[in-house]
Amino acid sequence: MTHSLPLPDFTHERVEVMRGRRSGLVITVALHSSALGPALGGARLWRYPHWSDGTGDALRLSAAMTLKNATAGLDAGGGKAVLALGKDETLDADRRRAAFLDLGDAVDRFDGRYRTAEDVGSTTEDMLVVSERTPHVVGLPDSVGGSGEPAGPTSRGVYAALRATLERITGSPEMTGRRVTISGLGQVGSRLAVRLSTEGAVLTVTDVNPAKQGLAIDLGATWVEPGTEHLVPADVFVPAGIGGILTDEVIDALAARAVCGPANNPLADRSGADRLAGRGILYAPDFVANAGGVIYLDAEARHPGHRDEIAARLDGIGDTVRRLFDAAAARGVTPLDAAEAFAAERLAGGAREPMPV
Repeated sequence: MTHSLPLPDFTHERVEVMRGRRSGLVITVALHSSALGPALGGARLWRYPHWSDGTGDALRLSAAMTLKNATAGLDAGGGKAVLALGKDETLDADRRRAAFLDLGDAVDRFDGRYRTAEDVGSTTEDMLVVSERTPHVVGLPDSVGGSGEPAGPTSRGVYAALRATLERITGSPEMTGRRVTISGLGQVGSRLAVRLSTEGAVLTVTDVNPAKQGLAIDLGATWVEPGTEHLVPADVFVPAGIGGILTDEVIDALAARAVCGPANNPLADRSGADRLAGRGILYAPDFVANAGGVIYLDAEARHPGHRDEIAARLDGIGDTVRRLFDAAAARGVTPLDAAEAFAAERLAGGAREPMPV
């Protein structure tokens, strides 16, 4: 489900909106900040009611990438690209290739201040097409020596954040018998569902694609209709689809003790963090919990092959979440406030060593 969201404040360094000369798609590349280094953020291919909704999404997502990369301790700024499809538009193979060649041209115009990668709706093979037009792309397929699909590292980091969140609300990070609702069974949500199932979690799942019911059956999970999942009593609600799911109405009806998941910008409005806190629902900020993919891509681009070191950093996301919860409690603010304060500190101080893990 796509939710209409208000435009964020315009705090960006540079934004370009263009129509691809080959594909005819409207492409937005948003560079929010390069204060910590060249921006890193994926390229989203998605359907929108209007092309301007895609531009708004790029603005929001790029700002979130600044926060994500800063709190992850990366010397990387925030950026995002969006290729906007019409509401019922599809791409055949030739036009898809044309679209990502157009994206490559758009990225190259930023002269290395923005590096792109795969995201929702795009693949590592699409990034290989982008690389024909610009060197400023990461996450190419394994088959050509690239770092490959980052969904696995993203899932691993979210799992660490989930354990930290469970520990805060129940006293234990163990999944056995814990009720977890996953909204969205894409590459990350599906991986999480499989892992949590093997550890004995009681799963409720949904996705806008009804074919995903097959995975629910395989895992012994309860399937519910999209739009009703927030009403199911749960220890943790895991938004794992497109952003904006946590509207005021959803938060007011949310039957969960905590929220922690991989979806970017799950809050329809920033005030949702205060609304969650007012209901006693713990919120693990999305840009902290879902940073595993960008940590992996950045590390592979800088130091290929250091997989053990990268794995330790992914698992360390759980410790970062714990420290944010501690800081929020000590200051009497929400975890979102605490995370944004750390990001602001990093941005003000420039590139430096990451948070200790």
